[in-house]
Amino acid sequence: MEKIIKLNKDTLTKEHICCAFSDKKCQEGYALKKDWLRKEFDNDYIFRRIDARAKVFIEYGPAEKGWIPINAPNYMLINCFWVSGQYKGQGYGKALLQLAIDDAIAQGKDGLVTVVGTSKFHFMSDTKWLLCQGFETCEKIQSGFSLLVKKINSTAISPKFKDTVLSGECPDKNGLVVYYSNRCPFSEYHVKTSLTETAKKRGLPLKIIKLDTVAQAQLAPTPATIFSLFLNGKFVTTDLSVCLDSRFDKVMGKR
Repeated sequence: MEKIIKLNKDTLTKEHICCAFSDKKCQEGYALKKDWLRKEFDNDYIFRRIDARAKVFIEYGPAEKGWIPINAPNYMLINCFWVSGQYKGQGYGKALLQLAIDDAIAQGKDGLVTVVGTSKFHFMSDTKWLLCQGFETCEKIQSGFSLLVKKINSTAISPKFKDTVLSGECPDKNGLVVYYSNRCPFSEYHVKTSLTETAKKRGLPLKIIKLDTVAQAQLAPTPATIFSLFLNGKFVTTDLSVCLDSRFDKVMGKR
């Protein structure tokens, strides 16, 4: 197996962050994700990846400081968690997860928590795999999201979604509304350029809401603060490819 490394402020400049490092269109988003990480490292955020040019990594930190609308005091929140390509099936997922568990134990956390699609959602971790690793579903909401928990302290109170996400709707009821943040290096370009052009071509109203702070993210109407698209107030998808003209009608048709 390749060595697993932990990034920090000092190494972040020269090290890649797995996603979009060779995508010229997303260079701005890539830099913004690194800026986001620099700030989050001050909040005890962890980014681990293998020492290779690959998308094999895990991100996590204290749930109280997480960019997701949940109530999970004294839990470790897992955000992006990927093992892709030739590295699948080689034990990297289990190794990365074990490091997160070890950190949670060392910090006296009650457990780990993460948001997934009840059925697999794009740009979110593999629900079935996490359930096989000892996570349990502690809450589901009608928009298709589940909250998974792996408790270290069996007597701890289970995490909950915040009320802002329970209806599956956003306040704006006219046309397309997108919520996004710089937690993903792909989102900046595809929201501001691809989706803007796609919506204009179809004559659809589009409102873009960028989540710039943890406070804004924790009050969002969606648990997927990397990217969530709503249509006429109702949640549609976390699939960033919907921004593309060639994919928009197909993705929207499925929903």
